[in-house]
Amino acid sequence: MSSKFNGETTQYLVDCAMGRQPADLVIRNGRWVCVQTGEIIRNTDIAIIHGRIAYVGPDSSHTIGPHTRLIDANDRYLVPGLMDGHMHVESGMLTVTEFVRTVAPHGTTAMFIDPHEIANIFGLKGVRLMVDEAADQPIHVFVQAPSCVPSAPGFETPGASIGPEDVAEAMSWPGIIGLGEMMNFPGVINSLEAVHAEMAVTRRAGKVIGGHYASPDMGLPFHGYAAGGAEDDHEGTTVNDAVQRARQGMKVMMRYGSAWHDVAMLVKAVTENGLDPRRFILCTDDSHSATLVEEGHMDRVIRHAVTQGLNPMTAIQMATINTAEHFGVSRDMGMIAPGRYGDVVLVRNLANFTADMVIARGEVVAEDGKLTVSLPSYSYPEWVLKSVNLPRPVSAEDFVLKAGAAKNGKVTANVIGVIENQAPNRHLRFEMVVDDGQVDVDLERDIIQIALVERHQGSGRIQLGLIHGFNLAPNCAIATTVAHDSHHLIVVGTDRTMMALAVNELAASQGGQIVIKDGRVIGQVKLPIAGLMSNQHAEEVAAEAATVLRGFAECGCPLNNPNMQLSLMALVVIPELRISDLGVVDVNRFEFIPVIEE
Repeated sequence: MSSKFNGETTQYLVDCAMGRQPADLVIRNGRWVCVQTGEIIRNTDIAIIHGRIAYVGPDSSHTIGPHTRLIDANDRYLVPGLMDGHMHVESGMLTVTEFVRTVAPHGTTAMFIDPHEIANIFGLKGVRLMVDEAADQPIHVFVQAPSCVPSAPGFETPGASIGPEDVAEAMSWPGIIGLGEMMNFPGVINSLEAVHAEMAVTRRAGKVIGGHYASPDMGLPFHGYAAGGAEDDHEGTTVNDAVQRARQGMKVMMRYGSAWHDVAMLVKAVTENGLDPRRFILCTDDSHSATLVEEGHMDRVIRHAVTQGLNPMTAIQMATINTAEHFGVSRDMGMIAPGRYGDVVLVRNLANFTADMVIARGEVVAEDGKLTVSLPSYSYPEWVLKSVNLPRPVSAEDFVLKAGAAKNGKVTANVIGVIENQAPNRHLRFEMVVDDGQVDVDLERDIIQIALVERHQGSGRIQLGLIHGFNLAPNCAIATTVAHDSHHLIVVGTDRTMMALAVNELAASQGGQIVIKDGRVIGQVKLPIAGLMSNQHAEEVAAEAATVLRGFAECGCPLNNPNMQLSLMALVVIPELRISDLGVVDVNRFEFIPVIEE
């Protein structure tokens, strides 16, 4: 029987609660983590029928029949299934199915995903692929309709685009929960018609508008953005960012993914400033497959949040009821209470949160870290496997950075500056030497080349730039087709021949990430699905991705998850300096600037 609500369902729930109908599953003798009241209640039983909770109380014997499955909690905590309020499946390099296979054993029973990565390559048909796959999962996977494809019109060329009509169509699909992060904050504050039309469509559908205000300016532009209607935001990095967002009615999403570690600073708005924690939500945003396999998912976020001073109950509320209420699904999930889905996690210690057993929709889906249910197989169409389109192999000459009119001497260059573990970067200026009209790398000062190769339309466009912060050794190059948000092909390197080799090898494998040193491939993960994802299990993807991280290290890079940092260098809506297929973008002023100043 379907676990969706109808009159028949409520009758079953009532009959079970009253003892007239036996439960399918009963959990006995647990400590109820009652997030709706903030209590922990001992000696609690939970009776579940047709996937939903019928009874929560002290003695469930009246709900037990001859075929009821009994689980003895043995005084373990009964926690609502964990929810990730903002994330991108593609960032794990995994399909929806493989992502679920990896995170469900960690206690995640609901995800709110924004597939704007695949949307930037294939548009609405790429989103539909994700929606259809999400619908078949044993846990809840809600999809947000991508709002900014491209993220900044006029500043990049995506493989496809999504407009108000597309958003309106998506809002009618089952499984669409709202509008994905509105990254085009200049479009919002300057009242761009198409941007506001997408938000209006979402409002009319009664769904949530996701926010993304990446500017450090908390003056009138921020107030204008808030007036536009974004209901949450995950781009804050300071205590003041959190305070101002909460005061303006936004839910503060605190992310702790593989490379974006913002919880430690933002949570001080609660622990030190005393703000109401019910306005705060924990999320991951971007989690690498290796992080998921080795460290966990939302369980990892809760453990980290507790180390930053949060009470475990408060941290769990930020990953359950707060998220459910924000997205308007608290009638169905986010707490252990009658009528809600039977999404329950059994744990022994709330501070050191580790799932012993995970129940989703009333079925045991994982135990002792292992999935216990079969997942659906999913076949991808041929068109999604052919996304890297270069008109010809590239050569070392394609990466020669010319100094304009200068033949010799010195020039001033605009250089991208990487900030470890943060999405924003720095706009740096360095004096560079010109030799025979060319500007070369400067390894002593850690200034190397970056290039973006257009991969969607086969135009042959290659945009060159300079970058500081990766500390790569001589004869190294690293390339990726995971390059938010338009996902062209980015390559960084200290040698042009190595850069050309990396690009050509990646094109031949139809996407992924690759590390070249001294002419050899020393690290590679193949991502043939849109150049973003593999359909292998997470352990296999993580093993391949680990070779990329080792390759970074062998090339001298000291950064944490540098492949995640590299993947953001083309995200032209996050300050300060980015590269696109159309040029180098000063995001603070939203204008193109030259690499070499005349």
